[in-house]
Amino acid sequence: MNLLLNLVVALQIIAALVMIGLVLIQHGKGADMGASFGSGASGSLFGATGSANFMSRSTAVCAAVFFVCTLALAYFSNDRARPATGSVLDRPAASAPAASVPATGAALIPGAASAASVVAPPAPVVPASGAGAVPAK
Repeated sequence: MNLLLNLVVALQIIAALVMIGLVLIQHGKGADMGASFGSGASGSLFGATGSANFMSRSTAVCAAVFFVCTLALAYFSNDRARPATGSVLDRPAASAPAASVPATGAALIPGAASAASVVAPPAPVVPASGAGAVPAK
């Protein structure tokens, strides 16, 4: 399946590059419109209608190959194993893992006192006004 997927991706890239090249080297139909007002080189206002040359047909073939490859890639990306039950509501709910209490440094030392008897050091006192943050001269 992986080989087929790589083949389809490569074919899509090649078709896209060829199609870009063919579109860029084709003669635009709007280029003859200016000639019809002055020099009379074209047969109608927008050029000859109904005539398709090799370039436009090969562009259409490349576009068809590109769209088929795109549809195949969309099908392959959605090809997943189907669950046994038909509804999401029939499946059991996944519970979140319980949050563990972080261990203190003393609890990690073997032979140390239990975590309940360990006294935490006092927190530093910070003035509420912020005056302690101003340096004195």
